[in-house]
Amino acid sequence: MTRYQIGELAKMTGLTVRAIRFYSDSGLIPPTDRTAGGYRTYDAEAVARLKLVRTLRDLGVDLPTAGRVLAREVSVTDVARAHAEAIDAQMKTLRLRRAVLRAVAKGGEMELMNELARMSDEERQRILDDFFEEVFGPYELDPQFEQRMRSVRVELPDDPSTEQLEAWVELAKLLQDPDFRASVKRMSQQHEEFRRNGEDMGPRSEGQMEAFNFAIAQAREALDAGVAPESDAAREVVERVNAKWAEAMGLPNDENLVERLRTFSDFADPRAERYWVLIAKINGWPAMPDHSRERAWLRAAGQPFG
Repeated sequence: MTRYQIGELAKMTGLTVRAIRFYSDSGLIPPTDRTAGGYRTYDAEAVARLKLVRTLRDLGVDLPTAGRVLAREVSVTDVARAHAEAIDAQMKTLRLRRAVLRAVAKGGEMELMNELARMSDEERQRILDDFFEEVFGPYELDPQFEQRMRSVRVELPDDPSTEQLEAWVELAKLLQDPDFRASVKRMSQQHEEFRRNGEDMGPRSEGQMEAFNFAIAQAREALDAGVAPESDAAREVVERVNAKWAEAMGLPNDENLVERLRTFSDFADPRAERYWVLIAKINGWPAMPDHSRERAWLRAAGQPFG
């Protein structure tokens, strides 16, 4: 039967003589025999064991675990699975660190970003659930509307982009902002009152969506043209927008319409729209339109609903 000395093993495996001697001394690869001069020799089985140890070590498996594999106390399959899971966890941590550092490099708050990025999926969702419990809990809302809102999940990926991480930080701060919470609670209270008075609090009608889109388009044109919200030209824009809303709501275009729109003004908080923009960015959904500039211009021009 062929026997190999340590120098030959080194050439066959690419390991150093020192490493092979260490593995041999530690009992992982005991010598098969010794020559008349006392030199250790190894058989083909020892070569196979040595190659297995080398592979395990290259993959980051520690020596005690490698020894357990050689002793058949655990299988290579079990070790590979456990080690792969450990590497997955390490990679997730490293990817989050990379995203945090890139966000901080753009001027973000390091401690806050790191704390929020390291949260588990359950911890992130708890922030959202706690928010809805406070702003919806005391009120009787349309069941479909409430269920739709509460069903939203925060799904920050394991490998978030800098933009996704920044969006999550912004969302977490928004959800914990007392002023925003107070605004949404006012919306919930009005929602309950309108519903009790027979108002349809379901999705907007087609006509109302057309009026909203018309208003946004008019405001965007005014902004692009540099129209000041306090100007005569702005008042003409508001008149056109109000006329469209009057048509959609089946009301005369007069002060009663303006007052009617004003009762819904809390629902036009641009931060509510920003919430959806951030959720879409975090979850990797198609980008949601952000009409905050147009709505701010309309409110400054005196159009209450935006």
